[in-house]
Amino acid sequence: MSTPQGSNVKDRAKTALKDEFLVDAVKFTTERLKNSKKAATAENGNWEEWRERGRQIRLHTIAHLDYYLSRFVENARAQGVHVHFAPEAKDAARIALEIAEHQGAKSVVKSKSMVSEEVHINEAFESIGIESIESDLGEYIIQLANEPPSHIIIPAIHKNRHQIAELLSKEAGETLEPETKILAGFARRKLRDKFLEADIGLTGCNFGIAETGSVVIFENEGNARMVSTVPKTQITLMGMERLIPTWDDLEVMATLLPRSATGQKLTMYMSGITGPKRAQDGDGPEEMHIIIVDNGRSLQLGDPEFQELLNCIRCGACLNACPVYRHIGGHSYPGTYSGPIGAVLTPALNKNAGEWQDIANASSLCGACYEACPVKIPLHDMLVYLRNRKVERGYTAAGEKMAMKGFKMLMKSHKRFRKAVKAGQIGQKLLVRDGYIRSQIGPLGGWTAYRYIPELPKQSFREQWPDLVTEVEKSVQPMAADVKLRMEQIVKARGKGGQHA
Repeated sequence: MSTPQGSNVKDRAKTALKDEFLVDAVKFTTERLKNSKKAATAENGNWEEWRERGRQIRLHTIAHLDYYLSRFVENARAQGVHVHFAPEAKDAARIALEIAEHQGAKSVVKSKSMVSEEVHINEAFESIGIESIESDLGEYIIQLANEPPSHIIIPAIHKNRHQIAELLSKEAGETLEPETKILAGFARRKLRDKFLEADIGLTGCNFGIAETGSVVIFENEGNARMVSTVPKTQITLMGMERLIPTWDDLEVMATLLPRSATGQKLTMYMSGITGPKRAQDGDGPEEMHIIIVDNGRSLQLGDPEFQELLNCIRCGACLNACPVYRHIGGHSYPGTYSGPIGAVLTPALNKNAGEWQDIANASSLCGACYEACPVKIPLHDMLVYLRNRKVERGYTAAGEKMAMKGFKMLMKSHKRFRKAVKAGQIGQKLLVRDGYIRSQIGPLGGWTAYRYIPELPKQSFREQWPDLVTEVEKSVQPMAADVKLRMEQIVKARGKGGQHA
């Protein structure tokens, strides 16, 4: 996984900002999701208590991840599940291919899974001639468009119905009207055949329950339930951190995740799967495999700055709250994950902060992501840590280094600072119009391309200070004299009282 050649977050953001539909669509949808979450959490009544409980469950689980992983694997295998470990993304893809080849599979039907995007499983299957098709409507749309997801929860957030109609019409071999009912109807008919024909069903995993070795999947379309019951073989991709200790803990997560993701009290479908089909079961896979994926996650264990990153439950709430994501969408970010979580997770999983250029700078550090996060991950702090690591490892641009050295030299001397302010007050006269600087010359362009800079005042605060001190002293002197007189009177009165006594 790498960034697009000759491109960085800033360049892709500029391209995104020129796409008026994308900007409006992302803003509209994230605003709707954010408002739905706000209403759902307010109705909950004690949301902050639920958040703290969720945080404690995740902190405890990650702190004892070795124990819960061992317990999960033991209990899953006891239920007849084949459990595999994938140290890297390529290992997860290789294991899935080996399972498919062993089964003689010709087709795979998938439910929504960000881990499958992370390990590029579709490309891996296609490389050996196995058809791999997405069954989630949003994922199916972007698969036809040959694009990565733009949002963790709503992968096709950047597409309008006319664009979707064009994609589905090409697949249908006929013109489909850009009406939601017609488009969804075609996708439903098309995917129903794929469900029935598939040799393998592949799912993600929202949570693994350590006490029973079960996997739990949240969804709204019912496709994951079809994927995990109709095909004879099921493969589940699970990030190694997606565990919780008990079914009781699931109650907390089932309260936090839907409300944070879509503003629902509950998702339409919540499936708990414990092993393959038993003799008495009416449906289910005859063979079940769970591939536990590391792919850089274990590197965060024991890291005081980034271990809490593993607490993430992939709700997407931080994307909906982030002012940067809401303007530029998901494709401006490199890698699989976008928004604040992606800005931290991508460098973390890929071990190289420098490779990912300015991704950590794609944030205002406003803290909205922390306030939105149902398990209180301090993503804004982590972005600062990432920036610090980039500087420490020498990835800072030469221009920025020179600018910071100049700033340091300037701030070390109040005389130099005053001279610089005075020079700025004089030099800005060439650029100021009606009290603002609108020029896009040099480094000013990064700011003035989207907003104006107010002119420097004729007098700086430092220059105004002596007059302010004099003004304050004049107003305080009568007050001080009055206080002094009253204190003298009080002391004198007490003195007389003491003599009398």
